[in-house]
Amino acid sequence: MLVHVEAVGQVADGRATVRVRSEAGAAAAFWCGEPTGVGREHHVEWTVEEDVAWDGNTRPATSFSPGMDEEGGGRIVFRGRLGLTGDGGAMLEVAGTHILFDLADPPPSAAVDGTWVEISVERNSVSLWPYLL
Repeated sequence: MLVHVEAVGQVADGRATVRVRSEAGAAAAFWCGEPTGVGREHHVEWTVEEDVAWDGNTRPATSFSPGMDEEGGGRIVFRGRLGLTGDGGAMLEVAGTHILFDLADPPPSAAVDGTWVEISVERNSVSLWPYLL
């Protein structure tokens, strides 16, 4: 996903927090790139250290278009198509980008594979890694 990275600040452990804007929306997350990368556009990989918990942090989407937004309480909501990998994992496709997740127990029904969902995760569990194409 191509995003524009804007500086926000640092947290107590020294990690940089940035706000990213893309065609899918905007959110703040931890930046894992060089400090000189802030203020520019990058292709990024999203890392989320929170499991998909059906009827917990994951539910059917009310809109069928990719999205990313912040909600109260320091959470980020990703909206996209869910793909179950068959090995205890899931992949969420958001505007052409794939975000990998582990599945919490009990796993979702196979019937949700390929459906539009919203996954709400703690902002502190989300990191961005820049890469070159």
